[in-house]
Amino acid sequence: MKKGIHPENYRLVAFKDMSNGDVFLNRSTANTKETLEVEGVEYPLVKLEISRTSHPFYTGKSKLVDTAGRIDKFKNKYAKFKK
Repeated sequence: MKKGIHPENYRLVAFKDMSNGDVFLNRSTANTKETLEVEGVEYPLVKLEISRTSHPFYTGKSKLVDTAGRIDKFKNKYAKFKK
C-alpha cells in the first residue's frame, strides 16, 4: 500500500442507530461534537438513521411506512395501465 495516504487519527467511536437505540463501537476518523458514555468510558458519538440491526435486509423483517398516502397515490396513478 502507498504510505502517507491513509489517515492516522483512527479512534474508537460509538455509533448509535436512532431507529432502535442500538449502540456499537468501531474505529473511525469521523468528526463529531457529541459524546456518549458506554460502560463508563466516554466516546465520540455518530448518529445513524439505519444500521445492520434495523435494516430490513439484515433483520428479515419488512417495514412499510406510508407517509401521506403515497402508496395509494402511486397505485391510483398507475392503475389505468393494468390490463
